[in-house]
Amino acid sequence: MRNLKQVVAAVMLRENRVLICQRTEHQPFALQWEFPGGKVEPGEDWASALVRELHEELGISAVVGQEIATVRHEYAEGLAVELHFFLVAKFTGEIENRIFREVRWQERASLDAESFLEADRGVVRMLCSTTGEPSAL
Repeated sequence: MRNLKQVVAAVMLRENRVLICQRTEHQPFALQWEFPGGKVEPGEDWASALVRELHEELGISAVVGQEIATVRHEYAEGLAVELHFFLVAKFTGEIENRIFREVRWQERASLDAESFLEADRGVVRMLCSTTGEPSAL
């Protein structure tokens, strides 16, 4: 995959719910759901990038836990990503929606993988099929 972008995402769990975010109609892949996170900047490690992204997107200070999955995906549009999913069970501050159409805590069992970005769907299916804290894929 050429031009592979490094991306980090947070799987934030609270009881049996997970925090999901819906892209706006003006963003690429409009109105699809995703986990909060974003691109890793040059010189950043994955955990630092995720802390920065969660602060920018949601206004929180996160404690990044273990990496639970790494997914390489190439979209039909030519965008290639290597996406690193981390558990984030602890954070300080109140979640505020700074960039999304909607942010919500969704019951794990009712997540619809098809409404998510393609690269996120395997993790969504894993969350739907397990209880408790997911282990590494």
